[in-house]
Amino acid sequence: MNIIIHPSYFPSISHYVALANANTVTLEMEDNFQKQTNRNRMYIYSPNGIQLLNIPIKHSDNAHQKIQDVKLETAFDWQKQHFKSLEAAYRTSPFFEYFEDDLRPIFTKKHTFLMDLNLQTMELVSKCLGMNFTPEKTTEYFHDVNDKTDYRDLINGKKDTAKLEPYTQVFGDKHGFINNLSILDLLFNEGRYAKDYLKNQVTI
Repeated sequence: MNIIIHPSYFPSISHYVALANANTVTLEMEDNFQKQTNRNRMYIYSPNGIQLLNIPIKHSDNAHQKIQDVKLETAFDWQKQHFKSLEAAYRTSPFFEYFEDDLRPIFTKKHTFLMDLNLQTMELVSKCLGMNFTPEKTTEYFHDVNDKTDYRDLINGKKDTAKLEPYTQVFGDKHGFINNLSILDLLFNEGRYAKDYLKNQVTI
């Protein structure tokens, strides 16, 4: 299966189900930025239930700003806040400490562009999962794609209806299973078994 999909910030598990089951991956690089999507956000399982971690971006007067041109807002230390939230959520998970040093650079390196940050998160997570990540990248935007399975709608969480098999989550006894969070939730809870989990899901 050849797919086209958006880069995003520590993508959803459904993103990685598509990636794990693809023969080739093409990343959409030429679309416009859209608010209220996973381009600059992820969802984790906090002690109080689902939690949104949002990356602040510099606002542009251009209503149709290319995703490649979107810059990160650096007026306050959102990276430190995000890492503290991950620690609170996953410090007691089976594999947080195992992957902590691999992922920490994401929360210390100062990126200028959102796209560069998103690509680095996907490269790092793929490495942690033991997955090959050598995607192609679009050089022009096409609304309709005929030669690939189009998973670009997954960037919009409201259109992502994937139902995943439950796995053990840190606060599952308190709040129950929460479906399709960031790939970090699966990675920290399942570790080296996460890749097999992804491959065993029904293709979305």
